[in-house]
Amino acid sequence: MNLLDIMRSATVIPVIAIDDPATAVPLARALVAGGIRVLEVTLRTAHGLDAIRAMSQVEGAIVGVGTLTQPEEFAAARDAGAVFGVSPGLTPALIEAAKKSGLPLLPGVMTPSEVMAAREAGFRQLKLFPAVPAGGVGMLSAIAGPLPDVTFCPTGGISIDTAPQFLKLKNVACVGGSWLTPKDAIKAGDWGLITDLAKAAAALSAA
Repeated sequence: MNLLDIMRSATVIPVIAIDDPATAVPLARALVAGGIRVLEVTLRTAHGLDAIRAMSQVEGAIVGVGTLTQPEEFAAARDAGAVFGVSPGLTPALIEAAKKSGLPLLPGVMTPSEVMAAREAGFRQLKLFPAVPAGGVGMLSAIAGPLPDVTFCPTGGISIDTAPQFLKLKNVACVGGSWLTPKDAIKAGDWGLITDLAKAAAALSAA
């Protein structure tokens, strides 16, 4: 699957931070059981790579790595089993690392100039981040006119209530969100709740 195929197969991509490696596999299974297959495991904790390694073995899961900020992280994440990467921004070093690693990258952008720079570097699938502070639905609607060949996964400040407003936009393939993986539910091992949240997210459609 290429990056656009991955995005289009995911109504919502959960943004996951693993504090306890023992929760990685049951969390992935709970999300997949609810119809959410594309999982972004961030490197915000020390257990990110171990979680990617474990979750990539879960049947049906399509595991990517998030919070890529250093060039050396690309190859490490790829070797751990990640099939795509997500970064909060884009720099020349990250562009080079993405090319060398072969890991499809969804880079973060916030302004029209950043969108144009990313497009010049060969990226047509981008993450608007942080989506709501960057202008949200209004920003994406406005940018669709001059830059119609770019597809977005807006992330940051989006909830299950506001997600449909984004999903109805022609230049949005999916949204990113952390509401599917509440820390209290993960800590308590309440996998049923997470499956229910995943089912609700998978059933979202454009408002």
